[in-house]
Formats: sequence, C-alpha cells, structure tokens
Amino acid sequence: MSDAHAILFDVDGTLAETERDGHRVAFNQAFTEAGLGWHWDEALYGELLAVTGGRERITHFVRSRHPAWLAAAGASAQIAALHQRKNAIYAKLVSSGAIPLRPGVAALLHAIEQRGWLLGIVTTTSRANLDVLLASTLGDGTRQRFSVIVCGEDVARKKPDPEAYLRALAQLRLEPAACIAVEDSRNGLLAARAAGLRTVIVRSIYTRSEDFSGASVVYDGFASDGHDGLGLETLEALPAASAALSGRAAQR
Repeated sequence: MSDAHAILFDVDGTLAETERDGHRVAFNQAFTEAGLGWHWDEALYGELLAVTGGRERITHFVRSRHPAWLAAAGASAQIAALHQRKNAIYAKLVSSGAIPLRPGVAALLHAIEQRGWLLGIVTTTSRANLDVLLASTLGDGTRQRFSVIVCGEDVARKKPDPEAYLRALAQLRLEPAACIAVEDSRNGLLAARAAGLRTVIVRSIYTRSEDFSGASVVYDGFASDGHDGLGLETLEALPAASAALSGRAAQR
C-alpha cells in the first residue's frame, strides 16, 4: 500500500495535450508575425521537445539550423520577444477552450483530494501558461487546490535536472518517499527520479516511443469511462518501500 501524501503533476503533455496543437501552433504564428521563415512541423517539434523550456527550445533550434542569425546583434532579445509573443498567442488559444484536459484527469484530481492527499504541480512551463490552462479547464480559483506549484521561472535548471522537484519537496516539507510524480516524458522521469520520487508515466502524443526504464508504471492514458489507465487505485497500490520497480517499467 502506498504511503504517499502528495501527488505532483507535470503539465504539458500530462494534464493536457498542449504541445502539438497548442505550443507548436503558437510558436509558428510568432515566427510568422516576426517575418522569420521558420516553421516547426509536427515531426520537427517532436525532436525539439528534447529541450525543455520555450526560450531554450528556440535557442537550440537557431543554434543548430541558423547559427548566423543567433550570432547577430540583438538575437537574445529577439528570442525573448518571440517567446513572450508565443505565450500570448498560446494563452488566447487555450482561453478559447481549444485545449481540454486529457480524459480522466479532472476525475483523478478530485479522487486524490477525496483521498486526503495533497496536489502539486511541477512544470517547466511558465506560470502565465499554467494559469490560463487551469482557468480554462478547471475554472477560476483552481490554483488554490494545489499545495505547491513550481514553474519554469522558479528554477535555474529545468528538467531533466531535479531542481524543480527538490524545490517542491522543500516547500511541502515532505520526504521524497511521501510523494509520487506523474509525468509524460523521459526528461520528466529523469528529473523526478533524481529527486528520489516514485514516478508514474502517462505517455502523450509525442512521448510514446521514449525510454521509461525506472518508472513505477507506464500507461497510455488516464482511467476514464471504463478504459484502463492511471487512476487512484494505481497510486494507492504503488510499493511504499521503493521509489520505482527495478529494471524495465511495467507497461499498462
């Protein structure tokens, strides 16, 4: 029986499939508005997701594809402006209701609260992006349901570095063994495991082929409408004595 006291959720790809039809679309519109000839198709964006953080992702892209542009005066400022504009576009898109929570997420959050466990968010996305997603999917005031929220601007080193999870543990005043992370990516898994947390993976559109060795259990979705997936029962049943199953992750 699990001895968890808090369940810590990633956001992009985990709570909602925001990447392909949200962030990617917003990046491309920002590039077009700036008169740049850049376009991130679905395949390229999937590759770029190996880099966490929006500004970091743009920088990685131009460093590998357009190094002369990056070397020009004012490139860093333009990257910051592109990222800011992209976030504004993304916020408008999410506010329109175009990006819902993944099926089963809302029910699981409610079940965790009813169980008496704490909810937390540990993400590399910005606080502004998180706020608009929570408000559009769960309603105003939803942030109060989460006992800890750590976003990209709260840390110096983003996932796969464990800093965000370590900060969340410190704010909660809990040991790693008392928490379970819910992630969708290998970077998230590495960050959570490096902080000592048991980690449940719910694969997203872009992460289905990633290596999740070291995860406690791996699902393709959340339990909903009779479909198999991550539900409260899985969280309750995770072994309390170890942070993860040894060897290859159990597949569900």
